[in-house]
Amino acid sequence: LAGMQRLLAREVITPRGPIGPAAVVVDGDRIMGVERVVGAVPDRTLAPGFVDLQVNGIGDVDVASADGSDWDALDAALLAQGVTTWCPTLITAPLDAYATPLDRIAARAAETSGRLRPHIAVAHLEGPFLGGAPGAHPKHLIRAPDLEWLGALPAIVRVMTLAPEQPGALDAIALLVRRGVVVSLGHSNATFEQATAAVDAGATLVTHCFNGMGPLHHRVPGLVGAALSDDRLTACVIADLVHLHPATLTTVLRAKGPERSVLVTDSVAWTGAAGSAPRLADGTLAGSVLAMDQAVRNIITRCGATLADAVAAASTVPAALLGLCDRGAIEAGRRADLVALGPDLRVGAVWVGGTAVDA
Repeated sequence: LAGMQRLLAREVITPRGPIGPAAVVVDGDRIMGVERVVGAVPDRTLAPGFVDLQVNGIGDVDVASADGSDWDALDAALLAQGVTTWCPTLITAPLDAYATPLDRIAARAAETSGRLRPHIAVAHLEGPFLGGAPGAHPKHLIRAPDLEWLGALPAIVRVMTLAPEQPGALDAIALLVRRGVVVSLGHSNATFEQATAAVDAGATLVTHCFNGMGPLHHRVPGLVGAALSDDRLTACVIADLVHLHPATLTTVLRAKGPERSVLVTDSVAWTGAAGSAPRLADGTLAGSVLAMDQAVRNIITRCGATLADAVAAASTVPAALLGLCDRGAIEAGRRADLVALGPDLRVGAVWVGGTAVDA
């Protein structure tokens, strides 16, 4: 473990607001506190390490097939964008195809080699219990929930996206919530009433709001209307400026506020250019190549978000959703998972449990 450190910055983003110039005092892997300082400090902002709830792959590595050194490549790519906690995500597949990748994810999460790497919090299953807006998911594999299969899910699965209009969806949501799984609504043409019933059953999240769901209509609000208006729901957004127009992003962020907005990358194994997005042959969007620090920059520069609110959406809120009370904020007692952002809001350094890694 690292010893006692004082990490200096022009500004530190804390739960009470930005403080600066200041030092984050770290002892070992824990934050001891934040102190105001006088004198020269680095021209940077310290924020809690980012938490990404939806990572399908990065570059040429797909989470579903990742093994061996593939995990090291994912770790390096995540740290470079300031992500210190993440959820490997598997999309729609036959039910019997999930066991092997979930075993690999659980094994990687349990490794204690001492290598400096981002923490795998849980696995996220995006499918196969989706609905009438499948997007890039294989339509022939989408199906109604199988309660017996859900009841036997391994403990590593703690986030699941499903569609509330599927037969048995409400029973599935109740079962998952009893197991401690965060249920997210997505890839769905649910009515407003169906979405509200799902929230009553325990759903708390919306997967990439506006994408993979019926459009908002002023008389037929649907899932989007529920996402924007129901304070029990937190909305995830892909802020790559491809999946959502900046005005739409701004609408979601203003409707949900900093307490109920989450940035996700929904990144996939694709090596296309930054600023673009992978698509199927018919033009359907198939994930993103977004990095989390770029998502933070995008909502600040294009949507008018403050840095504090952007950090909440990239770190504090997703950590809380996962029940990770030991991270997601810079305050005494939390893990010293930190990211330093330069004046251009690009990642300059990252600390995992108090140990620095160059980004």
